[in-house]
Amino acid sequence: MGVAQDERRLLSELFTERGPDAPTLCDPWRTRDLAAHLVLRERRFDAALGILAKPLAAHARRVQDGYAAKPWAELVDLVRSGPPAWSPFALLDDVLNTVEYFVHHEDVRRAADDWSPRSPDPRRDAALWKGLARVAKLTYRASPVGVVLRRPDGESVTAKAGPNPVILSGQVSELLMHAFGRARAEVEYDGDRDAVTAVKSLDRGV
Repeated sequence: MGVAQDERRLLSELFTERGPDAPTLCDPWRTRDLAAHLVLRERRFDAALGILAKPLAAHARRVQDGYAAKPWAELVDLVRSGPPAWSPFALLDDVLNTVEYFVHHEDVRRAADDWSPRSPDPRRDAALWKGLARVAKLTYRASPVGVVLRRPDGESVTAKAGPNPVILSGQVSELLMHAFGRARAEVEYDGDRDAVTAVKSLDRGV
């Protein structure tokens, strides 16, 4: 079982525990909205295009709302069972879903006031590091200064080349959540004060 499948299982269990109206970090989405988003993404490609293409956004919302209106247990089962066998999301599960499911699992976990980061896991963190290296260049592209992400063993990736680089240090999971614009991410900033302020103010929502 890959990391994506692990995160899918854990998120499905958490959905069942929290219920359909629990908060998430994807405010104003509640858990039912997040679950509906995941199902739409893997099962309705016509609507999934609306996640990125504004002309199709209204169609995506209608389809997502339709999934969100399903009985909660049925909707969670759709998340748990995953995409159909013919879907690219099934064929390329670890590539397409590892980061997606980890981040959204954390979106539900961290919406609770008593959250804390999960302990490091070498297998999971290795997979997340690969995903972070791909996504960071996109999420930090608007930074007016350089951005370097550094994990505890000292290995780093340059998210944005530029002047006055800011070094963000933390566990791989925390760096990934920061890259996706989540406020509840435990990272340390090192760099010029104005540069750090610029990085903190970036709109990285994904």
